[in-house]
Amino acid sequence: MSSLFRRKTVESLQAEAASESGLQRALGPLNLTLLGIGAIIGAGIFVLTGQAAAAYAGPAIAISFVLAAVACVFAGLCYAEFAAMIPIAGSAYTYGYATLGEFFAWIIGWDLILEYLFASSTVAVGWSGNVVSFAKDLGIALPSVWTSAPFEHKAPADAGLDILRIFGEGWSTTGAIVNLPAVIIVALCTMLLIVGIKETARFNNAAVVVKITVVLLFLVFGAAYVNKENWEPFIPPAQGDGHFGFAGIVRAAAVIFFAYIGFDAVSTAAQEAKNPQRDMPIGILASLVICTILYIGVSLVMTGILKYDQLNDAAPIAKAIDSVGPALAWLRPIIKVGSIAGLSSVILVMLMAQPRIFYTMANDGLLPPIFAKLHTKYRTPWVSTVITGLFAGLFAGTLPISLLGELVSIGTLLAFVIVCAGVLVLRYKEPNRPRPFRTPWVPVVPLLGIASCLYLMSALPIDTWARLLVWLLIGLVIYFVYGRHHSKLNKTR
Repeated sequence: MSSLFRRKTVESLQAEAASESGLQRALGPLNLTLLGIGAIIGAGIFVLTGQAAAAYAGPAIAISFVLAAVACVFAGLCYAEFAAMIPIAGSAYTYGYATLGEFFAWIIGWDLILEYLFASSTVAVGWSGNVVSFAKDLGIALPSVWTSAPFEHKAPADAGLDILRIFGEGWSTTGAIVNLPAVIIVALCTMLLIVGIKETARFNNAAVVVKITVVLLFLVFGAAYVNKENWEPFIPPAQGDGHFGFAGIVRAAAVIFFAYIGFDAVSTAAQEAKNPQRDMPIGILASLVICTILYIGVSLVMTGILKYDQLNDAAPIAKAIDSVGPALAWLRPIIKVGSIAGLSSVILVMLMAQPRIFYTMANDGLLPPIFAKLHTKYRTPWVSTVITGLFAGLFAGTLPISLLGELVSIGTLLAFVIVCAGVLVLRYKEPNRPRPFRTPWVPVVPLLGIASCLYLMSALPIDTWARLLVWLLIGLVIYFVYGRHHSKLNKTR
C-alpha cells in the first residue's frame, strides 16, 4: 500500500524543470496571461451563457458566473503557489504527485485527460455552430447532415446510479452523418500545435485581441439597448430539478464552470515559461480576473437585450444583436467573426494542454514512452498531440455539446479540489520550503476552495457523476496493469 502513496520530491521536480533538454521556454507573463484569456473567453461567453440562462438561471446567470469565479479564485491562488514552486508541464497531476502521492497523481492525471479532451471537443462543436450561422448570413446554407452530431442524448428519468440505464438509454440518432466543421477545426489546431509553441502563442495572441475587441464592442453598443424589464424577475421562480431559483443559479454555475479552466491550461505551460516563478502567478490570476469581469458584463447585457427564455441558441450573443433590429445590424458579422476567432483560440489552448499532461505522465513512466516523444525539429510532443487531436475530432464530430460540457465541468472541479488539498498537505509536511508565491490565508483559502468546488459538483446531474466514476475506473485498471509497474519511482526503490 505504501507504494501507492510514494511521492516525487519537490527537488527532483525542480531539477526536471531546470533541464534544458525538454520543452522550449518561450513564454513571458503577457503570453501566459493571453494564453489564459484565450482559453477562458470562448464557449462560456459565445455559446453556453445563453443556454445556461435559458435552462437554469435566467438573468441571474451573472450570479452563476460570480459563484464559479469565487471557486476559481480560491483554486487559482492554490494553483499559483504550485506553478511558481514546481514549474512543470503536468499541472495538477504534478502537484498531486509532489503532495498526495502517485495514486492520487494518477487519478488527477486521468481526470485531466477527461477535462481537456472533452473541453476541446465541446468548444469545437460551439465553433461549428457559429461557422454555420455566419455562413447562413453570407447566403451559404451548409447541410445539417454534415454540421450536426449524428447522436443526441437525454438523460433517462429516475435512472439513479443504474450504469446500464445511464449509458444505454436516452440515446437517439439525428439523421446527421458528422459535424464536419468541428472535425476540421480540431485537425487544423492539431497541425499548428505540432509546428511549435511560439507559433501557437502568436496565433492565440492575435485571436485574443480580436475576441476581446468584439466583447467590448458588444458591451459598449449593446448596453444602450438593455431593457430592464427583461431582467424581471432577475431570479425566475424555481421549477424543480435545478431549473431556476437558487438551485438553478448553482446548476448553471456548475454547467458553465468549464469555461474557467483557462488558468489551469496556463499551468500546463509552466515548463515553457521563461521565468515561471514570477510569470506563472501573473498569468493565472490576471487572466482569471479579466475574464470574470467580462463574463459578468456580457451576461447582464445579453439578458437585458433579449428575454432569457429566448437565448437557448448556439450563438446567443448574435441572436441578442438580431433582436435589436437594423440599429445594430453592422455588429452582427463582427460578433460572428469574433466568436469564431475566440473559439478557435480556446480549442487551440485545450489541445495544447492535453499532450503536455501525457508528456509528463509518460516521463514518469505511468504511460508508455511514445507519449513523451518530442519532435526532433519543433521540440513539441507531437505523438501525444496527434493522438489527442484524433480523439477530440471523433468526439466533436459525433457527440452533442451538452453531454460534453457537463463532463468537462465535473472533471475540472475534481482537479481543483485535489490542487487545493495538495497545498494544505505540503504546507503541513514541508512548511519551511521556499515558495516564490504563497497562497494567502492558509488553511482558509484551500478549505474554501475544496468546499466551493464540491458544492458546485453536487449540483451536476447524477448521470454525469456516473460517467466520471466509470472514466476513473477505466483509469484505475490502466494504472494497476501498466502504470504502477512501470513507474520510474518504482524502479528507483
